[in-house]
Amino acid sequence: MNKMTTAERRGYQMICDATGSMMVVACDQRGGMRTLLAATPEEQAGISNEILGHTKYDITQYLAAEAGCVLVDPICAVPGIIDEGVVPRNTGLLVGLDASGWDTSPQGYRISKMVEGINARKVRELGATGGKIMIYLRTDTPEANSANLQTLRDVIADFAREDLFLVVEFLTYPLENESKEEYQRKIPQLIQDGCQACIDCGAKVLKIPYPGTEEACARVTEICGDIPWAVLSAGVDHSTFLKQVDISLSNGASGVIAGRSLWKDCISLDREVSREKLSSIAVSRLRDIQQLLIKYRQQRISA
Repeated sequence: MNKMTTAERRGYQMICDATGSMMVVACDQRGGMRTLLAATPEEQAGISNEILGHTKYDITQYLAAEAGCVLVDPICAVPGIIDEGVVPRNTGLLVGLDASGWDTSPQGYRISKMVEGINARKVRELGATGGKIMIYLRTDTPEANSANLQTLRDVIADFAREDLFLVVEFLTYPLENESKEEYQRKIPQLIQDGCQACIDCGAKVLKIPYPGTEEACARVTEICGDIPWAVLSAGVDHSTFLKQVDISLSNGASGVIAGRSLWKDCISLDREVSREKLSSIAVSRLRDIQQLLIKYRQQRISA
């Protein structure tokens, strides 16, 4: 099984909270964040990287400072998030390597894109705890994955040379002409097989979509063995995500990497509005998740 080095283990510890569980606030989105801040494509195009960066600063100040770690992009948020004293000294910092959107192959498969010029050495230079890569997978369609898995292998090797911590994320997606019902039925197996594919490439920590059922979560834990996995929120509403977190943790998940479910209806181009909502609504949601982390830590201790 893929074992962390001492340096990687230290990076992992830095993205965990006092319970020893991953508790990462994700705000590495760019295109998706613009759609939340403005209604029309024209208005979204007018939102600069600087404005997005300030939004991420506010999310960090009110949420990530109360969690274990913040995940940001390398375009809008760093190095300012460190140089301007936004991220606290005891809060972990992950930098996402993946670019917004995806390319499409002639067959209609999603090809993951990375931010140009961002590698393990650059992530280290930016003062981060580690990096995060996201790739798209359809493990039931091998020809859809060759380019993305090669990208993943290359990035894992690059971070290994630097002995730098890396979180591996994958997402699934519906194929052309695939019905919603057919796709939904396949999701648990796609996620299980996606975990195996990433582990085969050398992943040591996983960030994955909710596997779909208790049985699927347990199967993911079996596949991962000693490899920690965190469930991502995928923008579902807070109550839905809490149920998913509860089921995931009760079946072996090692924590949470949550983004839009925390802050999607709390950010605004008016920073005063953002700050008020983040400090009340979003922080309350974070506390709900943290209570689940505490619950399962206590269960582990008493077991």
